[in-house]
Amino acid sequence: MQARHLALKVLYQINEEDAYANIALDKAFSKIQLADSRDRGLVTELVYGCVKYKGFLDWVINEFAKPKIDKMAPWIRNIIRLGLYQIMFLDKVPVSAAINESVKLAKIYGHQGTVKFVNGVLRNIARNKRNLRYPNLEQKPVEHISIIYSFPQWLVERWIKDFGVKNTLQLCQYFNQPSPVWIRTNTLQINRLHLKQKLQEQDIKTIESTKTPEGLKLLNNVEIGKIKEFEAGFFTIQDESSMLVSHVLAPEAGQLILDVCSGPGGKTSHLAQLMKNTGQILAFDVHEHRLQLIKETCSRLGITNVKTELKDARFLTEFVEEQVDAVLVDAPCSGFGVLGRRPDARWRKKPEDIKDLQKIQQEILQEVSQLVKPGGTLVYSTCTITSEENNDVIIDFLNKNKDFYLDQNLPKYLPYETVEGSKGWIQFMPYTHNMDGFFIARLKRF
Repeated sequence: MQARHLALKVLYQINEEDAYANIALDKAFSKIQLADSRDRGLVTELVYGCVKYKGFLDWVINEFAKPKIDKMAPWIRNIIRLGLYQIMFLDKVPVSAAINESVKLAKIYGHQGTVKFVNGVLRNIARNKRNLRYPNLEQKPVEHISIIYSFPQWLVERWIKDFGVKNTLQLCQYFNQPSPVWIRTNTLQINRLHLKQKLQEQDIKTIESTKTPEGLKLLNNVEIGKIKEFEAGFFTIQDESSMLVSHVLAPEAGQLILDVCSGPGGKTSHLAQLMKNTGQILAFDVHEHRLQLIKETCSRLGITNVKTELKDARFLTEFVEEQVDAVLVDAPCSGFGVLGRRPDARWRKKPEDIKDLQKIQQEILQEVSQLVKPGGTLVYSTCTITSEENNDVIIDFLNKNKDFYLDQNLPKYLPYETVEGSKGWIQFMPYTHNMDGFFIARLKRF
Protein backbone atom coordinates (compact mmCIF):
# COMPACT_ATOMS: atom_id res chain seq x y z
CA MET A 1 0.00 0.00 0.00
CA GLN A 2 2.77 2.45 0.91
CA ALA A 3 4.44 2.22 -2.51
CA ARG A 4 1.19 2.70 -4.44
CA HIS A 5 0.11 5.54 -2.15
CA LEU A 6 3.41 7.33 -2.76
CA ALA A 7 3.13 6.71 -6.52
CA LEU A 8 -0.39 8.17 -6.49
CA LYS A 9 0.75 11.34 -4.71
CA VAL A 10 3.54 11.85 -7.24
CA LEU A 11 1.18 11.18 -10.16
CA TYR A 12 -1.27 13.73 -8.80
CA GLN A 13 1.51 16.35 -8.69
CA ILE A 14 2.53 15.56 -12.29
CA ASN A 15 -0.93 15.30 -13.87
CA GLU A 16 -2.84 17.87 -11.85
CA GLU A 17 -0.20 20.34 -10.65
CA ASP A 18 2.13 20.25 -13.68
CA ALA A 19 5.16 19.00 -11.73
CA TYR A 20 8.09 17.48 -13.61
CA ALA A 21 8.17 13.70 -13.20
CA ASN A 22 11.84 13.32 -12.28
CA ILE A 23 11.81 16.23 -9.83
CA ALA A 24 8.56 15.15 -8.14
CA LEU A 25 9.83 11.59 -7.79
CA ASP A 26 13.21 12.65 -6.36
CA LYS A 27 11.49 14.91 -3.82
CA ALA A 28 9.15 12.11 -2.79
CA PHE A 29 12.03 9.68 -2.23
CA SER A 30 13.97 12.27 -0.23
CA LYS A 31 11.03 12.81 2.14
CA ILE A 32 9.83 9.23 2.65
CA GLN A 33 11.91 6.21 3.62
CA LEU A 34 10.24 3.15 2.11
CA ALA A 35 10.21 0.07 4.32
CA ASP A 36 11.26 -2.28 1.50
CA SER A 37 14.04 -1.18 -0.89
CA ARG A 38 12.24 -2.98 -3.74
CA ASP A 39 9.33 -0.58 -3.30
CA ARG A 40 11.48 2.22 -4.71
CA GLY A 41 11.63 0.35 -8.01
CA LEU A 42 7.88 -0.26 -7.94
CA VAL A 43 7.10 3.41 -7.29
CA THR A 44 9.40 4.46 -10.15
CA GLU A 45 7.81 1.92 -12.51
CA LEU A 46 4.29 3.00 -11.58
CA VAL A 47 4.96 6.72 -11.91
CA TYR A 48 6.90 6.63 -15.17
CA GLY A 49 4.65 3.96 -16.65
CA CYS A 50 1.43 5.83 -15.84
CA VAL A 51 2.84 9.09 -17.19
CA LYS A 52 4.25 7.53 -20.37
CA TYR A 53 1.08 5.58 -21.15
CA LYS A 54 -1.39 8.20 -19.96
CA GLY A 55 -2.91 8.58 -23.43
CA PHE A 56 -3.43 4.84 -23.81
CA LEU A 57 -4.81 4.46 -20.26
CA ASP A 58 -7.23 7.34 -20.72
CA TRP A 59 -8.49 5.91 -24.01
CA VAL A 60 -9.18 2.52 -22.37
CA ILE A 61 -10.86 4.14 -19.37
CA ASN A 62 -13.09 6.22 -21.65
CA GLU A 63 -14.18 3.04 -23.45
CA PHE A 64 -15.68 1.74 -20.19
CA ALA A 65 -16.38 4.65 -17.84
CA LYS A 66 -19.08 7.28 -17.49
CA PRO A 67 -18.27 10.04 -16.70
CA LYS A 68 -15.25 10.27 -19.01
CA ILE A 69 -11.78 10.73 -17.60
CA ASP A 70 -11.70 14.55 -17.83
CA LYS A 71 -14.97 14.81 -15.88
CA MET A 72 -13.82 12.62 -12.98
CA ALA A 73 -12.54 13.97 -9.66
CA PRO A 74 -8.75 14.43 -10.02
CA TRP A 75 -7.75 11.94 -7.30
CA ILE A 76 -10.15 9.32 -8.65
CA ARG A 77 -8.94 9.50 -12.25
CA ASN A 78 -5.35 9.09 -11.09
CA ILE A 79 -6.29 6.13 -8.90
CA ILE A 80 -7.97 4.44 -11.87
CA ARG A 81 -4.95 5.15 -14.10
CA LEU A 82 -2.67 3.66 -11.46
CA GLY A 83 -4.79 0.52 -11.12
CA LEU A 84 -5.24 0.13 -14.86
CA TYR A 85 -1.51 0.42 -15.57
CA GLN A 86 -0.90 -2.54 -13.26
CA ILE A 87 -3.66 -4.56 -14.93
CA MET A 88 -2.47 -3.84 -18.48
CA PHE A 89 1.32 -3.78 -18.10
CA LEU A 90 2.55 -5.49 -14.92
CA ASP A 91 2.31 -9.26 -15.29
CA LYS A 92 3.78 -9.89 -11.84
CA VAL A 93 0.99 -7.96 -10.10
CA PRO A 94 -2.21 -10.04 -9.72
CA VAL A 95 -5.27 -8.30 -11.11
CA SER A 96 -7.05 -8.74 -7.77
CA ALA A 97 -4.20 -6.96 -5.95
CA ALA A 98 -4.20 -4.06 -8.44
CA ILE A 99 -7.97 -3.60 -7.96
CA ASN A 100 -8.00 -4.06 -4.19
CA GLU A 101 -5.15 -1.60 -3.63
CA SER A 102 -6.91 0.94 -5.86
CA VAL A 103 -10.10 0.54 -3.84
CA LYS A 104 -8.14 1.20 -0.63
CA LEU A 105 -6.79 4.42 -2.12
CA ALA A 106 -10.30 5.42 -3.22
CA LYS A 107 -11.46 5.08 0.40
CA ILE A 108 -8.80 7.62 1.40
CA TYR A 109 -9.44 10.13 -1.40
CA GLY A 110 -13.08 9.58 -2.24
CA HIS A 111 -16.41 8.54 -0.73
CA GLN A 112 -18.58 5.42 -0.82
CA GLY A 113 -19.86 6.20 -4.32
CA THR A 114 -16.41 6.75 -5.83
CA VAL A 115 -15.08 3.63 -4.10
CA LYS A 116 -17.75 1.58 -5.90
CA PHE A 117 -17.01 3.43 -9.12
CA VAL A 118 -13.26 2.65 -9.00
CA ASN A 119 -13.96 -0.99 -8.18
CA GLY A 120 -16.57 -1.32 -10.94
CA VAL A 121 -14.55 0.35 -13.69
CA LEU A 122 -11.37 -1.63 -13.02
CA ARG A 123 -13.19 -4.96 -12.72
CA ASN A 124 -15.10 -4.30 -15.94
CA ILE A 125 -11.89 -3.48 -17.84
CA ALA A 126 -10.04 -6.50 -16.38
CA ARG A 127 -12.84 -8.81 -17.60
CA ASN A 128 -13.08 -7.29 -21.07
CA LYS A 129 -9.57 -6.01 -21.91
CA ARG A 130 -9.11 -8.72 -24.57
CA ASN A 131 -12.20 -7.45 -26.38
CA LEU A 132 -10.91 -3.91 -26.88
CA ARG A 133 -11.08 -2.81 -30.53
CA TYR A 134 -8.30 -0.44 -31.49
CA PRO A 135 -8.27 1.73 -34.65
CA ASN A 136 -6.73 -0.12 -37.61
CA LEU A 137 -3.15 0.86 -38.49
CA GLU A 138 -3.72 0.85 -42.27
CA GLN A 139 -7.02 2.70 -42.16
CA LYS A 140 -6.36 5.10 -39.28
CA PRO A 141 -2.59 5.25 -38.72
CA VAL A 142 -2.63 8.46 -36.63
CA GLU A 143 -5.28 7.19 -34.21
CA HIS A 144 -3.76 3.70 -34.03
CA ILE A 145 -0.22 4.88 -33.24
CA SER A 146 -1.43 7.62 -30.91
CA ILE A 147 -3.47 5.17 -28.81
CA ILE A 148 -1.30 2.04 -28.88
CA TYR A 149 1.99 3.86 -28.26
CA SER A 150 0.48 6.67 -26.19
CA PHE A 151 1.57 9.88 -27.93
CA PRO A 152 -0.44 13.06 -28.60
CA GLN A 153 -2.33 12.85 -31.90
CA TRP A 154 -0.89 16.12 -33.19
CA LEU A 155 2.65 14.83 -32.70
CA VAL A 156 1.97 11.49 -34.38
CA GLU A 157 0.30 13.30 -37.29
CA ARG A 158 3.33 15.53 -37.65
CA TRP A 159 5.80 12.64 -37.53
CA ILE A 160 3.89 10.64 -40.13
CA LYS A 161 3.92 13.69 -42.42
CA ASP A 162 7.66 14.25 -41.87
CA PHE A 163 9.02 10.70 -41.57
CA GLY A 164 6.33 8.27 -42.79
CA VAL A 165 4.31 5.62 -40.92
CA LYS A 166 7.10 3.04 -40.62
CA ASN A 167 9.62 5.48 -39.13
CA THR A 168 6.99 6.96 -36.83
CA LEU A 169 6.26 3.50 -35.48
CA GLN A 170 9.98 2.98 -34.85
CA LEU A 171 10.27 6.39 -33.17
CA CYS A 172 7.42 5.58 -30.79
CA GLN A 173 8.79 2.13 -30.04
CA TYR A 174 12.23 3.59 -29.32
CA PHE A 175 10.87 6.26 -26.98
CA ASN A 176 8.74 3.73 -25.08
CA GLN A 177 11.71 1.46 -24.35
CA PRO A 178 13.84 2.04 -21.23
CA SER A 179 16.55 4.53 -22.20
CA PRO A 180 20.13 3.24 -21.90
CA VAL A 181 22.37 4.85 -19.29
CA TRP A 182 25.60 6.22 -20.76
CA ILE A 183 28.57 7.52 -18.81
CA ARG A 184 31.47 9.64 -20.05
CA THR A 185 34.97 8.73 -18.93
CA ASN A 186 36.76 11.70 -17.37
CA THR A 187 39.99 11.44 -19.36
CA LEU A 188 41.60 14.05 -17.09
CA GLN A 189 41.69 11.29 -14.46
CA ILE A 190 41.53 7.91 -16.21
CA ASN A 191 41.24 6.28 -19.64
CA ARG A 192 38.14 4.40 -20.80
CA LEU A 193 39.66 0.91 -20.67
CA HIS A 194 40.95 1.39 -17.13
CA LEU A 195 37.54 2.71 -16.00
CA LYS A 196 35.80 -0.22 -17.67
CA GLN A 197 38.09 -2.61 -15.78
CA LYS A 198 37.50 -0.87 -12.45
CA LEU A 199 33.73 -1.11 -12.91
CA GLN A 200 34.01 -4.75 -14.02
CA GLU A 201 35.76 -5.56 -10.72
CA GLN A 202 32.51 -4.49 -8.99
CA ASP A 203 30.40 -6.60 -11.38
CA ILE A 204 29.26 -3.45 -13.21
CA LYS A 205 29.21 -4.46 -16.86
CA THR A 206 29.64 -1.91 -19.66
CA ILE A 207 29.82 -1.69 -23.46
CA GLU A 208 32.11 0.80 -25.20
CA SER A 209 30.51 3.35 -27.49
CA THR A 210 31.49 3.08 -31.14
CA LYS A 211 30.47 6.69 -31.76
CA THR A 212 32.38 8.54 -29.05
CA PRO A 213 35.79 7.67 -27.55
CA GLU A 214 34.83 8.28 -23.90
CA GLY A 215 31.39 6.64 -23.80
CA LEU A 216 30.42 3.51 -21.85
CA LYS A 217 26.91 2.07 -21.66
CA LEU A 218 25.96 0.59 -18.29
CA LEU A 219 24.32 -2.82 -18.56
CA ASN A 220 23.51 -3.20 -14.85
CA ASN A 221 20.80 -1.38 -12.97
CA VAL A 222 23.02 0.41 -10.43
CA GLU A 223 22.74 3.46 -8.20
CA ILE A 224 25.37 5.61 -9.88
CA GLY A 225 25.81 8.10 -7.05
CA LYS A 226 27.07 5.31 -4.78
CA ILE A 227 29.78 4.03 -7.16
CA LYS A 228 33.15 5.06 -5.72
CA GLU A 229 34.54 5.93 -9.17
CA PHE A 230 31.69 8.41 -9.63
CA GLU A 231 32.47 10.08 -6.30
CA ALA A 232 36.16 10.14 -7.26
CA GLY A 233 35.33 12.01 -10.47
CA PHE A 234 36.38 9.26 -12.88
CA PHE A 235 33.17 9.60 -14.88
CA THR A 236 29.91 11.50 -15.21
CA ILE A 237 26.51 10.72 -16.70
CA GLN A 238 26.03 11.92 -20.28
CA ASP A 239 24.14 10.45 -23.19
CA GLU A 240 26.00 9.20 -26.25
CA SER A 241 24.38 11.73 -28.63
CA SER A 242 25.18 14.57 -26.26
CA MET A 243 28.87 13.60 -26.07
CA LEU A 244 29.26 14.07 -29.82
CA VAL A 245 28.45 17.80 -29.58
CA SER A 246 31.73 18.74 -27.89
CA HIS A 247 33.69 16.65 -30.38
CA VAL A 248 32.06 18.56 -33.24
CA LEU A 249 33.10 21.84 -31.62
CA ALA A 250 36.62 20.31 -31.21
CA PRO A 251 38.09 22.78 -28.71
CA GLU A 252 41.84 23.14 -28.32
CA ALA A 253 43.96 23.59 -25.22
CA GLY A 254 44.30 27.20 -24.11
CA GLN A 255 41.30 28.57 -26.00
CA LEU A 256 38.60 30.94 -24.72
CA ILE A 257 35.17 29.39 -25.25
CA LEU A 258 31.59 30.40 -24.49
CA ASP A 259 28.93 27.83 -23.58
CA VAL A 260 25.88 30.07 -23.65
CA CYS A 261 23.04 27.70 -22.56
CA SER A 262 25.24 25.57 -20.37
CA GLY A 263 23.17 24.00 -17.59
CA PRO A 264 23.33 21.36 -16.24
CA GLY A 265 26.93 21.12 -17.49
CA GLY A 266 27.46 17.84 -19.31
CA LYS A 267 28.81 19.52 -22.44
CA THR A 268 30.58 22.26 -20.45
CA SER A 269 32.62 19.74 -18.48
CA HIS A 270 33.27 17.71 -21.64
CA LEU A 271 34.67 20.78 -23.40
CA ALA A 272 36.91 21.40 -20.39
CA GLN A 273 38.07 17.80 -20.54
CA LEU A 274 38.93 18.06 -24.25
CA MET A 275 40.85 21.29 -23.49
CA LYS A 276 42.82 19.36 -20.85
CA ASN A 277 41.54 21.80 -18.23
CA THR A 278 43.44 24.72 -19.80
CA GLY A 279 42.25 28.04 -21.23
CA GLN A 280 38.82 29.18 -20.04
CA ILE A 281 35.18 28.36 -20.58
CA LEU A 282 32.59 31.00 -19.71
CA ALA A 283 29.37 29.11 -18.96
CA PHE A 284 26.09 31.05 -19.04
CA ASP A 285 22.56 30.06 -18.12
CA VAL A 286 19.33 31.76 -17.04
CA HIS A 287 18.73 29.36 -14.13
CA GLU A 288 20.80 29.62 -10.97
CA HIS A 289 20.16 26.00 -9.97
CA ARG A 290 21.52 24.78 -13.32
CA LEU A 291 24.68 26.82 -12.82
CA GLN A 292 25.04 25.24 -9.39
CA LEU A 293 24.92 21.81 -11.03
CA ILE A 294 27.76 22.85 -13.34
CA LYS A 295 29.87 23.94 -10.36
CA GLU A 296 29.21 20.66 -8.54
CA THR A 297 30.04 18.56 -11.61
CA CYS A 298 33.24 20.46 -12.35
CA SER A 299 34.32 20.26 -8.72
CA ARG A 300 33.80 16.48 -8.66
CA LEU A 301 35.65 16.00 -11.96
CA GLY A 302 38.57 18.21 -10.90
CA ILE A 303 37.84 20.86 -13.54
CA THR A 304 39.03 24.40 -12.76
CA ASN A 305 38.84 26.28 -16.08
CA VAL A 306 35.07 26.94 -16.03
CA LYS A 307 33.55 30.22 -14.85
CA THR A 308 29.76 30.43 -14.51
CA GLU A 309 27.56 33.49 -15.00
CA LEU A 310 23.78 34.01 -14.65
CA LYS A 311 23.01 35.64 -18.02
CA ASP A 312 20.46 35.37 -20.84
CA ALA A 313 22.23 34.35 -24.07
CA ARG A 314 19.99 36.70 -26.08
CA PHE A 315 21.71 39.72 -24.49
CA LEU A 316 25.25 38.45 -24.10
CA THR A 317 27.04 41.13 -26.11
CA GLU A 318 26.10 43.58 -23.34
CA PHE A 319 28.25 41.52 -20.98
CA VAL A 320 31.00 39.93 -23.08
CA GLU A 321 33.13 42.41 -24.99
CA GLU A 322 35.96 40.37 -26.52
CA GLN A 323 35.60 37.88 -29.34
CA VAL A 324 36.35 34.24 -28.56
CA ASP A 325 37.72 31.14 -30.26
CA ALA A 326 34.46 29.16 -30.18
CA VAL A 327 30.85 29.38 -29.01
CA LEU A 328 28.52 26.49 -28.18
CA VAL A 329 24.78 27.10 -28.47
CA ASP A 330 23.07 24.03 -27.02
CA ALA A 331 19.74 25.71 -27.56
CA PRO A 332 16.54 25.37 -25.53
CA CYS A 333 14.29 23.18 -27.66
CA SER A 334 11.19 20.97 -27.74
CA GLY A 335 13.20 17.90 -26.69
CA PHE A 336 11.43 15.59 -29.15
CA GLY A 337 14.63 13.60 -29.66
CA VAL A 338 14.90 12.50 -26.02
CA LEU A 339 11.30 11.63 -25.13
CA GLY A 340 12.39 8.25 -23.80
CA ARG A 341 14.25 10.02 -20.98
CA ARG A 342 11.42 12.46 -20.19
CA PRO A 343 8.15 10.52 -20.05
CA ASP A 344 6.07 13.60 -19.22
CA ALA A 345 7.53 15.77 -22.01
CA ARG A 346 5.30 14.26 -24.69
CA TRP A 347 2.24 15.67 -22.90
CA ARG A 348 3.73 19.07 -22.04
CA LYS A 349 4.48 20.46 -25.48
CA LYS A 350 1.96 22.06 -27.83
CA PRO A 351 2.30 22.65 -31.60
CA GLU A 352 2.68 26.40 -31.09
CA ASP A 353 5.67 25.85 -28.75
CA ILE A 354 7.85 24.91 -31.72
CA LYS A 355 7.52 28.34 -33.36
CA ASP A 356 8.06 30.09 -30.02
CA LEU A 357 11.23 28.08 -29.43
CA GLN A 358 12.45 28.74 -32.97
CA LYS A 359 12.26 32.47 -32.34
CA ILE A 360 14.35 32.15 -29.16
CA GLN A 361 16.88 29.91 -30.95
CA GLN A 362 17.26 32.44 -33.78
CA GLU A 363 17.71 35.30 -31.32
CA ILE A 364 20.39 33.44 -29.35
CA LEU A 365 22.31 32.37 -32.45
CA GLN A 366 22.23 35.86 -33.94
CA GLU A 367 23.37 37.48 -30.69
CA VAL A 368 26.26 35.19 -29.80
CA SER A 369 27.57 34.91 -33.38
CA GLN A 370 28.92 38.44 -32.96
CA LEU A 371 31.27 37.10 -30.29
CA VAL A 372 33.00 34.59 -32.59
CA LYS A 373 36.37 35.82 -33.84
CA PRO A 374 37.27 35.50 -37.55
CA GLY A 375 38.31 31.89 -38.15
CA GLY A 376 36.43 30.86 -35.00
CA THR A 377 33.83 28.12 -34.57
CA LEU A 378 30.11 28.32 -33.75
CA VAL A 379 28.33 25.05 -32.94
CA TYR A 380 24.54 24.88 -32.71
CA SER A 381 22.90 21.80 -31.21
CA THR A 382 19.47 20.64 -30.03
CA CYS A 383 18.01 17.42 -28.67
CA THR A 384 15.05 17.52 -31.05
CA ILE A 385 14.04 16.28 -34.50
CA THR A 386 11.89 19.14 -35.85
CA SER A 387 13.22 20.86 -38.98
CA GLU A 388 11.93 24.25 -37.72
CA GLU A 389 14.31 24.11 -34.75
CA ASN A 390 17.23 22.58 -36.62
CA ASN A 391 17.90 22.93 -40.37
CA ASP A 392 15.57 25.93 -40.72
CA VAL A 393 17.34 27.85 -37.94
CA ILE A 394 20.74 27.28 -39.57
CA ILE A 395 19.53 28.16 -43.08
CA ASP A 396 17.89 31.35 -41.78
CA PHE A 397 21.06 32.29 -39.91
CA LEU A 398 23.33 31.73 -42.93
CA ASN A 399 21.02 33.79 -45.14
CA LYS A 400 21.39 36.71 -42.72
CA ASN A 401 25.09 36.26 -41.92
CA LYS A 402 27.26 35.93 -45.01
CA ASP A 403 30.43 35.96 -42.88
CA PHE A 404 29.62 32.41 -41.66
CA TYR A 405 29.66 29.10 -43.53
CA LEU A 406 28.93 25.47 -42.71
CA ASP A 407 32.12 23.59 -41.92
CA GLN A 408 32.10 20.09 -43.40
CA ASN A 409 35.20 19.04 -41.45
CA LEU A 410 33.28 17.02 -38.85
CA PRO A 411 34.95 14.33 -36.69
CA LYS A 412 35.71 11.25 -38.78
CA TYR A 413 34.06 8.79 -36.37
CA LEU A 414 30.64 10.45 -36.58
CA PRO A 415 28.03 8.12 -38.09
CA TYR A 416 27.34 9.29 -41.64
CA GLU A 417 24.21 7.38 -42.57
CA THR A 418 22.41 10.67 -43.21
CA VAL A 419 23.13 12.85 -46.23
CA GLU A 420 23.14 15.94 -44.02
CA GLY A 421 26.42 14.77 -42.51
CA SER A 422 28.31 15.99 -45.55
CA LYS A 423 26.80 19.48 -45.31
CA GLY A 424 28.30 20.48 -41.98
CA TRP A 425 25.30 19.40 -39.98
CA ILE A 426 23.99 16.03 -38.90
CA GLN A 427 20.58 14.92 -37.63
CA PHE A 428 20.72 11.81 -35.48
CA MET A 429 17.48 9.81 -35.60
CA PRO A 430 16.60 6.89 -33.31
CA TYR A 431 15.38 4.75 -36.23
CA THR A 432 18.58 5.38 -38.24
CA HIS A 433 21.33 5.56 -35.62
CA ASN A 434 19.74 3.73 -32.66
CA MET A 435 20.48 6.70 -30.42
CA ASP A 436 18.61 9.74 -29.14
CA GLY A 437 17.58 12.37 -31.67
CA PHE A 438 20.13 15.19 -31.79
CA PHE A 439 20.98 17.91 -34.28
CA ILE A 440 24.49 19.38 -34.51
CA ALA A 441 25.72 22.06 -36.93
CA ARG A 442 29.28 23.36 -37.10
CA LEU A 443 29.72 26.89 -38.47
CA LYS A 444 32.92 28.84 -39.10
CA ARG A 445 33.43 32.58 -39.44
CA PHE A 446 35.38 33.86 -42.44
